[in-house]
Amino acid sequence: MNYRVLVTRRIPDIGMNLLLKDKRLRLDVYEKNRVIPQKELLKRIKGVDILLCLLTDRIDAKVMDAAGSSLKLIVNYAVGFNNIDVEAATKRKIAVANAPSPYVSESVAEHTIALLFALTRRIVESDAFTRAGNYKGWDPHLLLGTDVYGKTLGIIGTGAIGEAVVHRMHDGFFMKILYHDVKRNPVLEKETGAKFVSINELLKRSDFVSLHVPLLPSTHHLISTKELALMKKTAFLINTARGPVVDERELLKALARKQIAGAGLDVYECEPMIDCDPHDHLELRKMKNVVLTPHIASSTIEAREAMAKVVAENILLFLKGKRLPCQVNEIV
Repeated sequence: MNYRVLVTRRIPDIGMNLLLKDKRLRLDVYEKNRVIPQKELLKRIKGVDILLCLLTDRIDAKVMDAAGSSLKLIVNYAVGFNNIDVEAATKRKIAVANAPSPYVSESVAEHTIALLFALTRRIVESDAFTRAGNYKGWDPHLLLGTDVYGKTLGIIGTGAIGEAVVHRMHDGFFMKILYHDVKRNPVLEKETGAKFVSINELLKRSDFVSLHVPLLPSTHHLISTKELALMKKTAFLINTARGPVVDERELLKALARKQIAGAGLDVYECEPMIDCDPHDHLELRKMKNVVLTPHIASSTIEAREAMAKVVAENILLFLKGKRLPCQVNEIV
């Protein structure tokens, strides 16, 4: 039996080659390096058996119905899967799988830490200052930053990524760890002395607040007006999770008022727009106490290749009739 596979954007060769080797698969790859237009997606998905999509593709009931009854598997080239209507897929008996990997967790954790240090040591400001020819010699007051050693790190979400950040910052910089999650993590507590606290207490006591939660109805605008008001004026917020976890408009206000010291962001509420309202007088891109990166926390060769291998292996396991280790829904 042959299976039609729609790939909404080419993934790294290690994954593509695994799929191309299986003669049962007929691949239709959208070759342009951009998000596939919705009209094009609806046209090309008709009669497809397997959809390999990216986190930038909105896969809702309309897309699934356009595919027809042939669609049996959606594999997301991402760890998160908030771009897919999983409930709609489950109703249509379509399996949904994602692409977690230890490499991805490590890469995102490293990027989180990179943002933390970029903020505390004012790396972006210093680079621009130096390139502009403003450096005239050593100055005891020039671009003063703040130390990380021994400070308090608040982690919201202690999955694989959150745990990786905790271990590196506790073991390497002797940071005190506060954490909050839907359930306690006894192993993390034992290994790092991490303390389980409420979100409010975490926000009040932390020098750095780092977000590592999935985007769910319960985590949408998890950080907004009230939460930002609880943070120290010297504290930094870091988000490498999903943009809408933070109420961007309220964050802009807090940064402008110097209610918090700064923010490191790799994700945005209205991606790919950096600001939800481009005509607002408050813009993240104009703020010196903000470090911005273009959703690249998992953008390492190792992580992206690992993800490609995972999605390809999910598809090959599906052909064998096996339940997928990365499946996120139950098909009755």
